[in-house]
Amino acid sequence: MVRVIAFFVGLGFAGVLLISLIVGISQTIASPTEASAEEEFHKHPKHLALASDGPFGKFDRQQLQRGFQVYKEVCAACHGLSLVAFRDLEALGYNEPEIKAIANQWPLEVPSINPDTGEVASRKAIPSDRFPSPYANETAARAANNNALPPDLSLITKARHGGAAYTYSLLTGYQRQPAEVVKKFPAAKTGPGLYYNPYFANLNIAMPPPITSEGQVSYADGTRATVPQMAKDVSAFLVWTAEPKLENRHSAGLAVVIFLLVATILAYLAYQNIWREAKRVVRPTGVLDPVNQAKTRRAKAKAGTAG
Repeated sequence: MVRVIAFFVGLGFAGVLLISLIVGISQTIASPTEASAEEEFHKHPKHLALASDGPFGKFDRQQLQRGFQVYKEVCAACHGLSLVAFRDLEALGYNEPEIKAIANQWPLEVPSINPDTGEVASRKAIPSDRFPSPYANETAARAANNNALPPDLSLITKARHGGAAYTYSLLTGYQRQPAEVVKKFPAAKTGPGLYYNPYFANLNIAMPPPITSEGQVSYADGTRATVPQMAKDVSAFLVWTAEPKLENRHSAGLAVVIFLLVATILAYLAYQNIWREAKRVVRPTGVLDPVNQAKTRRAKAKAGTAG
């Protein structure tokens, strides 16, 4: 009885699923989903090759220093690096006096408390401080950016699909909105305070173009500061902020692979040395063999055991 009830319950579930499938297919055929401007005009990130790419990738220290300079002079006014401390810049090749000077001369001061009065105050940054946020809180950030919240850039290359390629494409992708977009999708027209960028999720972004012209930053190493070069450098820098131990991870991974390879070879050689001459002994008969079954029956009959 229980099996019969379970059968009908399962049959009912299967019927409901079948009806749902048929209704969904019929609705899709009758009223297909309309195409959107984002689906038609959104572009995938451009290809970007960095020295840190691949399992053997390593950071280009000069490029990271150039990227840090772009962040400092262009991006830091709106975007913070809340997970990065000034002393972490040592990994980029800066020495202790240079790091102290960078922290002390940083345009934004670190929030603090006056020890004498207990009132809110601010002070110059020191190497152990993290990069201060340009805004006191989210409300202040939105108020200064037409209600748009500038994201923290510490992990931006991990948080966005495409990583550094997305950042590079976004920085170099600002353009005038094509007339075709407005013609096909009037609702997608770039409104006041917005900028058209096909690499952004909904095509229109509140952030003005941060990198606008060649020579916007004067590189200390003499590299020509074109718009693509500055975008590439700051993207490489943001890869480092998101994963500063990338080189260590690559080195550790390589060492583990080599160890496993050597261990596998040694295990195979040990197997060959110890078990090469050994021969398997396979039992010729089993419990289901008719001869053994007959013996079992006779033994049970003699013992008076049922079964």
